[in-house]
Amino acid sequence: MPAGTLEVLLISAKGLENTDFLCDMDPYVVLTCRSQEQKSSVASGKGSEPEWNETFVFTISDGAEEITLKILDSDSGTQDDFVGEVTIPLEPVYLEKTLPATPYNVVKDAEYRGEIRVGLTFAPEERTATDFQGEDEAYGGWKQSADAE
Repeated sequence: MPAGTLEVLLISAKGLENTDFLCDMDPYVVLTCRSQEQKSSVASGKGSEPEWNETFVFTISDGAEEITLKILDSDSGTQDDFVGEVTIPLEPVYLEKTLPATPYNVVKDAEYRGEIRVGLTFAPEERTATDFQGEDEAYGGWKQSADAE
């Protein structure tokens, strides 16, 4: 499995179900990749067509197969409303390294609830045999010990 850094560009959403009946909702997104969780800013008063244009960085290790984006409506005084969620498989970005801004379907109760636009970039961890050889020479190590005998 790949290891490295995943950059998520959270752009915007449209066609979301407005969970506030009297005014426009204040949506935000909770991004989760395995045990890592990050939260976007609240798009105050943006209703069902919010824009964020925020970047989030996750450290990817073995076994990270997907990232989940949960859209919630920030409510003061009551629990935030669940608007919908998206689960994005990471295999395509591991292969391509960059996926341009793509709309993904937002789902709630197995029904379509709008879409969210997200761009993904994966930077694999660079580990090569030559890196390790250079370290051995710089810090002494087995080559130096073998020469001393």
